[in-house]
Amino acid sequence: MPDAVTAVREFSRFYTDVLGLLGGALLETPYSLTEARVLFELGQPGSAGSAGSAGTAGGAGTAGGVGALDLRRRLGLDPGYLSRILARFESAGLVERERSTVDARRQMLRLTPLGREAFADLDARSTAQVSGLLAAASEAERRALVGALGTARAVLGGEKRPTRRPELRPLRPGDLGWVVQRHGLRYAEEYGWDATFEGLVARIVADYTESAGPTAARQNAWIAELGGEPVGCVFCTQKDDDTAQLRLLLVEPAARGAGVGTALVDECLRFAASAGYREIMLWTNDVLVAARRIYERAGFRLEHEGARPNFGAQLTEQIWRRPLP
Repeated sequence: MPDAVTAVREFSRFYTDVLGLLGGALLETPYSLTEARVLFELGQPGSAGSAGSAGTAGGAGTAGGVGALDLRRRLGLDPGYLSRILARFESAGLVERERSTVDARRQMLRLTPLGREAFADLDARSTAQVSGLLAAASEAERRALVGALGTARAVLGGEKRPTRRPELRPLRPGDLGWVVQRHGLRYAEEYGWDATFEGLVARIVADYTESAGPTAARQNAWIAELGGEPVGCVFCTQKDDDTAQLRLLLVEPAARGAGVGTALVDECLRFAASAGYREIMLWTNDVLVAARRIYERAGFRLEHEGARPNFGAQLTEQIWRRPLP
């Protein structure tokens, strides 16, 4: 825990420096960070007076807008502090207030046309600033960053990550090394397998990349991503002319339960059928219980089982097979 606390505090200091949040004005505008955030909340689509709102700019008595109490609770601001900010905005012609037509006790806020201009300027400046920060990052780095930010938000916000469907994509440069490294690490940590397993994975990957001609056309591999992060993989290789082999199915622990393994196996089956194979088989070990359940649901049936020491452990190997349509 102390290391995590230190890391979060260090990142907070780093990011406030990067964005220049410690100065009195934000992005060379007249507004402080808190004032800019209030403008941002009032300018969101759906708020009356925002650029994307269906509300009219001058219709007194509209039920649209943002409730002052809702805004204070959303931002966690002191009532007096927020009141002073809104008074300044009102004096500057950025915000107008009115009583709700639904509940006269509620005060509704909305941006004026001048306020919408101020919001649009702030929004454009912020977008340009962050775009500049990301300009030197590669596409892979940006995807990794977005995934990491989603994790940070879920962990620090005390919320579960939104349920998302995994996205499958073909291999990219660097993926093969990731496949070998993640297999070696995961199986060592979870099952105590030694380096001979990682060596086997490396040979399978090497054989896959060195295939050529008709064989290469009948093989494929996929990486599964959640939130831009790689969380799983599977390979479809040629066993013989009539038989495909499903290999190297992996799902990262944080992604388990999100349907990643099922999506990868289903994609492998679809490809094998389209490539003209009559059946598909796989080799596994009985300790891989979760994977075995996926195989059973996908229609595989156990063909062979036998004890075999491997990877520094006493294992029971299994061969599963199923016909293809």
